[in-house]
Amino acid sequence: MKLVSYLLEGHDRLAILVDGLLYDMETLHPDLPHNMSMFLNYWDDAYSMAKGGEIMIQEGRISREKGFSLESTTLLAPVPFPTSCRDGYAFRQHVAAARRNRKVPMIPEFDQYPIFYFTNHLAIQGPGDVSCMPDHFQKLDFELETAIVICKHGRNIRAEHADQYIGGLMIMNDMSARTLQMEEMLLNLGPAKGKDFSTVIGPWLVTLDELEQYEIPAKEGHVGKSWNLRMQCRVNGEQVSDGNVGDMDWTFAEIIERASYGVTLFAGDVIGSGTVGTGCFLELNGTGKLNAPNFTERWLQEGDVVEMEIDGLGVLSNTIVKEDDPFSILERKKMPRS
Repeated sequence: MKLVSYLLEGHDRLAILVDGLLYDMETLHPDLPHNMSMFLNYWDDAYSMAKGGEIMIQEGRISREKGFSLESTTLLAPVPFPTSCRDGYAFRQHVAAARRNRKVPMIPEFDQYPIFYFTNHLAIQGPGDVSCMPDHFQKLDFELETAIVICKHGRNIRAEHADQYIGGLMIMNDMSARTLQMEEMLLNLGPAKGKDFSTVIGPWLVTLDELEQYEIPAKEGHVGKSWNLRMQCRVNGEQVSDGNVGDMDWTFAEIIERASYGVTLFAGDVIGSGTVGTGCFLELNGTGKLNAPNFTERWLQEGDVVEMEIDGLGVLSNTIVKEDDPFSILERKKMPRS
């Protein structure tokens, strides 16, 4: 199924997408939860009931007249109010390229255990405008990723069993203000202000049953589901990134295992994959400068349209807009002590 959160009379509602039309949960069955948060918390029962409704639509037992178009409503993030948001570092290609571009060797610890950081789950958003302050435009970047949402709580989850905790996959754009990010990480803490202003997910959540045709074996020595899904990013219609979900070295199951160690994961927790190889301007600029000293860096600008497309998961589109506030925290830096 494709689960879609949308705005209705100031509240988030949940629908499924079938043959280009949205069907509200109430249309499928009056007992179904009406928003994503409740749906995730009652996943097993709600999923089965909603799946039955999808079959009824496909068989014509629920009329297409009860559906409505995507264009007629405002789409929200599929999980509008996640209980937390972690972002991983699962693609070796991206990590190796970034380190090569900085002329430092590949860090061996990457292959020993998966890592992640927490970002601002209250800054999760869906398709539409991404509002940026002046300092964000100091090397503003996208990051092409995929993400999962946890669909039932668990603790000390072993990777061999972790896939059953995945509600589905969606596209993620981990927006990044590189100047803020790099400055604060000089103090070995973060990323914080370089990341906390916007994380985009969407356009909908695709459940794992719909992705079975794309499943491939995990990489050698790894455990968990993997999928052959091409990942692309376009800026103003120009393709700038091209990768594949199947290039993940660490699986979501393995990230879940580490994330849940001594900690309870809850339905509604979002976990990102980390950036795919070629999946951000930081990496692309570094590679460009390594190969050509006169290479001109590229960063996102006001008015840019960022489109991310992943096979089976749809297209996630955002427009970069400038907030009407000249305030800069970069200009407030204190002079270093002599």
